[in-house]
Amino acid sequence: MQTTADRAAGGEDAAAPLLLEGGRLPGTDRPVDLHLDRGRIAAVTPAGEARHRGIRRLALEGRFVVPALHDRHVHFSQWAMVSRRLDLTGAESAAAVAQLVGASVARGDREVIGFGYRDGLWSAAPTRAVLDAVSGDVPVVLVAADLHACWLNSAALRRHGVGELGGASGVLREDDCFRLLREIDDVADDVLDGWVADAARRAAMRGVVGITDYEMRWNRDDWVRRVTSGADALRVSFGVYTQHLERAIAMGLRTGDEVAETGGLVTVGGYKVITDGSLNTRTAWCFDPYAGLGADEHPYGLATVPYDELVPLMRRAHEAGITPAVHAIGDQANARVLDAFEEVGCTGSIEHAQLLPRRDIDRFARLGIVASVQPEHAMDDRDVADRYWAGRTDRAFMLAELAAAGVELALGSDAPVAPLDPWVAIAAAVGRSRDGRAPWHPEQSIEARAALAASTGGRGSSVGAGGVADLAVVELDPLTASAEELRRMPVAATLLGGRLTHSKIE
Repeated sequence: MQTTADRAAGGEDAAAPLLLEGGRLPGTDRPVDLHLDRGRIAAVTPAGEARHRGIRRLALEGRFVVPALHDRHVHFSQWAMVSRRLDLTGAESAAAVAQLVGASVARGDREVIGFGYRDGLWSAAPTRAVLDAVSGDVPVVLVAADLHACWLNSAALRRHGVGELGGASGVLREDDCFRLLREIDDVADDVLDGWVADAARRAAMRGVVGITDYEMRWNRDDWVRRVTSGADALRVSFGVYTQHLERAIAMGLRTGDEVAETGGLVTVGGYKVITDGSLNTRTAWCFDPYAGLGADEHPYGLATVPYDELVPLMRRAHEAGITPAVHAIGDQANARVLDAFEEVGCTGSIEHAQLLPRRDIDRFARLGIVASVQPEHAMDDRDVADRYWAGRTDRAFMLAELAAAGVELALGSDAPVAPLDPWVAIAAAVGRSRDGRAPWHPEQSIEARAALAASTGGRGSSVGAGGVADLAVVELDPLTASAEELRRMPVAATLLGGRLTHSKIE
């Protein structure tokens, strides 16, 4: 008897032939039929040319067929949790956040966990006193939108035993924040798995068939448990953090290997190491100082993993067959990480690559380093960047210059920092704008075909015979749609290995 994972990877449901009738490929008007068999595209023929009896058919009626989408950087458990937490995304001041917290306490909540505040442009900094005034003895933990800071009231600092770290602000940054996040994210497996399954279904509704999950957990066992229990809507490549690196090596895990029992849905990803902070927390490690930081902050940001530790860690992973995927946001962090790749002599990816020295663009290409970037961050961060990276934003989110140099781009969301929706990332990469604002550094925009190709898990932007039948059926031609149309792209169907994971087609 076949398992759900077997069927997901091309077993009894996906093995049966399926004819997608009368679709169009991007950039063309001529309708075609796509013949799917055993999880692959067996043929692409002019519409109506071939006659097949007794096989399943799906009438596309002129809709466009593109390779299904992958989000190359997510924190999937946290993305699944976000809708269950107090939403702080619209709060424009510490007082506005306090008002939301106070309302939650007034409703009788015995603990408040919130997500999404961005304090980079607030006139008054977060303090524990602001939260204490509206919460009393109710513990309050608020997670910044960039995941690199947490803001706590006194009751929460006591509960979690971190009062000595919070100071007057009640704010924990970087490693202190990450430790707390792992603690509050410790949800029962069955509950979290239900939330994850719901988030996976929502991803499928946006044409997504694959993610790279950089959750700070031992992801292998989580995803094996989920897939073998029937969660078959996504292909998952999972990251390994430093605290789990030796465990992964002892198990013989190597990047790209399929994990047994998952029918090919779960594969080993890269070795994730975080070498600096973030822009909104003002901890991204830069060559130039941030203006106007307080005495308790770091004027150049933070190098969270010293170079003499980073190189041996990357070498250990590389020699064991686990490809480094290194977080770097500030220009000094990116330069130092490229130094480390060069010293180790391996390829891999830099995750984020937000601010770069121009001299390092060619080094990305020469060393074969993938730029794993999140274009929607440019839309979220443009005003903060203009303030704290003033005079340098022509070097921020340099998609066009990276692409022109031949650097491979991999687009993602960093969900929950931005929505897990590759169409949002594609729109930001193409239009460099949102909410009707003028494009921000439009010289760094890339063409829709390039953005689509960077969003398909390495499968490019075209659909052809012989390829895996991971497909999305959309209402508009992504090569001619406007940036705003791309952001709202209607998705009619999603297929993973020839199996429908989402469909609105009658």
